[in-house]
Amino acid sequence: MARIIPGRMTHRHEGELVVFHIGMQVNRWWRPDLWLPVSMAMPRMLRELSMDPDSGLLGFHLLVGAGGPYVVQYWSSMEKLYAYASNPTQEHRPAWTRFNRMARKAPGAVGVWHETFLVERAESMYVSTRAMGLPKATELIPVASRHDRASARLADGATTAGR
Repeated sequence: MARIIPGRMTHRHEGELVVFHIGMQVNRWWRPDLWLPVSMAMPRMLRELSMDPDSGLLGFHLLVGAGGPYVVQYWSSMEKLYAYASNPTQEHRPAWTRFNRMARKAPGAVGVWHETFLVERAESMYVSTRAMGLPKATELIPVASRHDRASARLADGATTAGR
């Protein structure tokens, strides 16, 4: 288990910051033959991205929502996110093709969704937690006395998109 980091921590990041949420919604739980292949594709993509320091993926968190699993990803640029999504020689494009083929055979059995945010400003606070979220994907630093308030952290939290 990861160690708990005592005290008040925040993140620091210079450059563009993209937050990407992607997930699946299982609409027919009794049909694992339809949703299991979709759920197995994401770990392969995350492994591929994590092994390539130039991919643009800064970090991620796997979560479970009401309809199924989803991933919060942090990226260094929209350009790198889009490049990965459209590259036919990497895991995403073939997985997307397989999903679309399956979806035509069993409409509505499994849904997929994503949301992309180009972050203009970012503020974070972590008190006595394990490394997670934005500071795990960027840089974890102690909260300085002049950044004691969220408004101060947000004022200094401009990313490239916010400049």
